[in-house]
Amino acid sequence: MTTLTQKPRVAFQGERGAFSEEAAHKLLGPGIELVPRRTFAELYNSLDNGVADYLLAPVENSIAGVVQPSVDLLRSSSLTVLDEVQIKIEQHLIGCPGASFDMIETVQSHPVALAQCSRFLQAHPELKPVIADDTAGSVAEVMRRGDPKHAAIAGQHAADLYGGSIIRKSIQDIPENYTRFVLLSASAAQKPNYLHLQ
Repeated sequence: MTTLTQKPRVAFQGERGAFSEEAAHKLLGPGIELVPRRTFAELYNSLDNGVADYLLAPVENSIAGVVQPSVDLLRSSSLTVLDEVQIKIEQHLIGCPGASFDMIETVQSHPVALAQCSRFLQAHPELKPVIADDTAGSVAEVMRRGDPKHAAIAGQHAADLYGGSIIRKSIQDIPENYTRFVLLSASAAQKPNYLHLQ
């Protein structure tokens, strides 16, 4: 494959359906190859490991504040910030099809997503929050288990992708919830030509 026809590979933390994937498409358009990475450590190593040309990392959320694990890795890296994008985040309680709210015992998601929904969780102390690697992966795991006692907090795209049912919509603490992401590369010379990515 020649470099002229090869799509830029963009790594993001999480599984397909994560908010980072949505941010990547908003910033760079559909003409990219997405490279899901399980953890922030794997995300920040993706350029050195040769699995991606760029990486997109969350740095700040308007409710939960700084995404500390990501920012710590960014500060200790020599990566260059090329661009940034902000997307609106709407968190939903997502369960198995047929599950009802009163069946749910545990709710899993990324710690930043759980923090964005702290008021909802405080209002429902019967729900046990479980920390997971990411939002979309949590939906995928809940669907794999098929147990109506388990639910996840994630976005609409993750529910659609994995066949989850939205049990409660927009459970984030405040409606106006945004996350800022930065596009990173090994050097400024790698700045993508957005006209070719659209």
